[in-house]
Amino acid sequence: MTMKPTNTRRLLLGGLALALVAALAFVALRTGPLAPVKVQVTAVKTGRVTPEIFGIGQVEARRSWLVGPTVAGRVRTVQVDVGDTVAPGQALAEMDPVDLDQRLAALDASLARAQSVRQAAAAQVGDAQARRALAAANLKRNEDLARQSFISAGALEARTQEVASASAGVQAAQANLGGSAQDIIRLRAERAALAQQRGNLRLVAPAAALVASRDAEGGSTVVAGQAVLRLVDPASLWVKLRVDQGRSAGLAPGLAARIVLRSRPGEALAGRVVRVEPLADSVTEERLAMVAFDALPAGVSVGEMAEVTLALPATPEGLLLPNAALQQHEGTTGVWRLADGGLRFVPVVPGVQGLDGTVQVKAAQDAGLAEGDTVVLYSQKALQPDARISVVERLAPPAGAAQ
Repeated sequence: MTMKPTNTRRLLLGGLALALVAALAFVALRTGPLAPVKVQVTAVKTGRVTPEIFGIGQVEARRSWLVGPTVAGRVRTVQVDVGDTVAPGQALAEMDPVDLDQRLAALDASLARAQSVRQAAAAQVGDAQARRALAAANLKRNEDLARQSFISAGALEARTQEVASASAGVQAAQANLGGSAQDIIRLRAERAALAQQRGNLRLVAPAAALVASRDAEGGSTVVAGQAVLRLVDPASLWVKLRVDQGRSAGLAPGLAARIVLRSRPGEALAGRVVRVEPLADSVTEERLAMVAFDALPAGVSVGEMAEVTLALPATPEGLLLPNAALQQHEGTTGVWRLADGGLRFVPVVPGVQGLDGTVQVKAAQDAGLAEGDTVVLYSQKALQPDARISVVERLAPPAGAAQ
C-alpha cells in the first residue's frame, strides 16, 4: 500500500514534534527547574575539638625607660645612637648647665666667707670670756675691799655691772658663733642641692638596655620630664594581644600560644600568656592579654604587628561536623541527613567550634544522628524534605559560606 505524500509529511512532522517534546522534557528534568538539587555530602565523625582563640597584637617592651632632664634646658650632646646597647650608669647625654657652674663657684666663695666669719665669732667668744673672767676677778677683789670698808658701795656696784656686761658680751659672741655655724650649714645644703642639680644634667643609663629612639638632638630645648632617649630591655619583649570579647572565653594566663610576626609570615614562634588585663577596651569590645616569647628571636622590632593563636583544652568526644553543614530550616538549626534515598532534617545544638571550621554538635537522642551518617555539606539551593537531590563529588559553596 502506498501512502499519500501528504500523510507522509504529517507523520514526519508528528514524529519530529514528539522528539522535540521529549528533548525539552529531558532538559527540564536534568538541568531545568525540575532537575534534582545538586548536593555535596559529608560524613558525621566523632572526636574532640581543640578550640583556639585568635587575636592581633603588637610587640611591646615590658620594661622601658624614658631618659630626660628633671628641669628644662638645652641638650648639649647625645652620646649614643638608636640600636646601641648601653650598660648601667653609662653616660647617654648631657644638658647645658648654663650658669650652674658659676653659681657653684659663688656658693664656694660664700662658704669660705662663712667659715671666716665663724672663726671671727669664735675669737670674739674667747675675748668676751676673757673679759668676763677679768671682770669677775675685779669684782671679787672689790668685794673684799668693801667688807673692809676700803671702797664705797658705788664702786662695788660698778664692778658688778662690769661682770654683767662681760657675761652679756659672752652670750652675744656665742650667738654670733652659732649663727655663723648655721650659715655654713645652709650654704653647704644649697651647694649640695645645686651640685645634685648639676649632676642630673648628665643623663645615664638606669640599666642594661637598648636605645630605641632619640627624641631630642644636641642644641634642642626640652622641658622638664621630656624624654631625650627611650631605652627598652630587649629581653622583656612581649606581644600585647587584643581578642574579641565574644571569642575570648577561656582566655587565661598559662595558655600556649603560636605567634606569627608580620615580618616572618611563615614562621610560628612559641609563647605563653603571662597576663590577662583586668580592664577591657569597651570601645573596641576587646580584651587585652600579654603573651611572652618562649625564646626571643633576634631582630624583633618594638611595635611590630603579630598574629597570635591560643590553644584551649580539648573538649570531650562528641559528634563533629563542618560548620558549613549547619542549616536553618523553619527557624531551627540542624543538618540534612540522607536516609532511605531522601532527606531528613535533624535539629542539632552547636557546641565548641575550632578555627578550622569543625564544630561539635549535640543532637537529641531521638533525632537519629550518629557517627557515619551522611549529611549535606553544600547544596545548590535551600532544601526541603521532599526535594529531589543529586549527590555530586564536589560542589562549589555559595559565596560567603564557610569552607
